[in-house]
Amino acid sequence: MFLGRVVADGEPLWLAEDRAWALALLDVEANACPDCGQPWHEATDKDNEFAYRAQLLRCHACTTSAKAVRAYQDKNGSADGLHVHIERSGG
Repeated sequence: MFLGRVVADGEPLWLAEDRAWALALLDVEANACPDCGQPWHEATDKDNEFAYRAQLLRCHACTTSAKAVRAYQDKNGSADGLHVHIERSGG
């Protein structure tokens, strides 16, 4: 968990180490597949064609959301700009 630090008067908000970590994170994120998050240089290497396994998982919250949107669209509701708020029911 990132707890941060207390910045005293006159201290910089970002230290050199903070900037280095932030830049390193940008490098990691820039080299990641936007869908699966795996590093591009590994995931696109032809030698790794069979190096990955996939597991299908169902998010029941997303399933409920998709069903609600589909039902809304089936009644001619427009999904343009539609946002779905999901919360766990009491059951």
